[in-house]
Amino acid sequence: MAKKLVIKVTAGADAPERCSQAFTVAAVAVASGVEVSLWLTGESAWFALPGRAAEFELPHAAPLPGLLESVLAGGRLTLCTQCAARRDITERDVIDGVRIAGAQVFVQEALGEDTQALVY
Repeated sequence: MAKKLVIKVTAGADAPERCSQAFTVAAVAVASGVEVSLWLTGESAWFALPGRAAEFELPHAAPLPGLLESVLAGGRLTLCTQCAARRDITERDVIDGVRIAGAQVFVQEALGEDTQALVY
């Protein structure tokens, strides 16, 4: 079993089921004691901003703000550098605990020993 899980979520409100699945898997993994690194890319980049997760709605799904809080409390949340730049998001704009990093860091994490990477 992987000791670390790296999850890249590429979807936001544009594909709510995929987005919700990624956050749900990340939160469940954190609750299970797995080391989790969740990467926000594409349209999910908006969830790095305060209040944006509260705007997300998907029937019969766990509320995104709670999932996001779980990941922040027990894992790592990273916003893609290029995705942030394309949306004019800076380090001053993001929720406390969110880092901005690029592909090199993602690849390094994803290729780590005992690591499983998932992309949604």
